[in-house]
Formats: sequence, C-alpha cells, structure tokens
Amino acid sequence: MNVTISSTSEKPIYQQLYEQISAQILQGELESGYCLPPIRQAALELGVSVITVKKAWEELERSGLINTVTGKGCFVAEFTPEEMLRIRNEMVLKQMGSDIQYYKSFGLTLEEVTALLGKIY
Repeated sequence: MNVTISSTSEKPIYQQLYEQISAQILQGELESGYCLPPIRQAALELGVSVITVKKAWEELERSGLINTVTGKGCFVAEFTPEEMLRIRNEMVLKQMGSDIQYYKSFGLTLEEVTALLGKIY
C-alpha cells in the first residue's frame, strides 16, 4: 500500500486515503485478501489521527472494497470482473456528481459544467 498525504490539498485527509487505496484496489495493485495495516499503525506511519484512518477504512468498507474481520483486520474484498466494473462505474458517477456540484457552486451553468467535465473525463 502506497499512500501520499497532502496537507495543502482541499480534500480531507480521510478522503485522500480512501481515494488512493480504492484506486489501488480497483487497479489490482492491492489484490483480494490483502490485509490493510491496523488503523493505529497506519495512523502512526502516515502521521495522521486514528479517527482519520478509521473514517477512511469505514468508507472503503461501505463501498464494498474491503471486509473487516473482528480481531483479524481489514482485507481487500474478492471481486468478479463484473463486480469490479460495477464498483468502478459507481465511483465515477459519484465523483462526477460531486464535480458537477462543485463547479455549479461557482455560478457555472450546467452546459458550462458539462463542457468542462467533458475535457476532464
């Protein structure tokens, strides 16, 4: 697991963790059954709060990317290719929705946002 935290990013640290780890899972860099480090260990290594790491792990579990086994740890879930595609699509749609709301907050019209996102995606 390779994670880089930016203290200058507008994104909360838990979201940075979630996005980087989920990308590694979806790209196959972290294989099914891979055991994530314990929350306290990850927090210490990354220099962040235990609560921050816990929130990221909870988001990963809510997304179906990891499973928690009480007393053993958090493990990357097993996926069929179809499940992997479904999860990727859901994450892209969620991100696009967030991006649309973000750009609309600057007073852009939906057409302007769509044109802008067309360049990004």
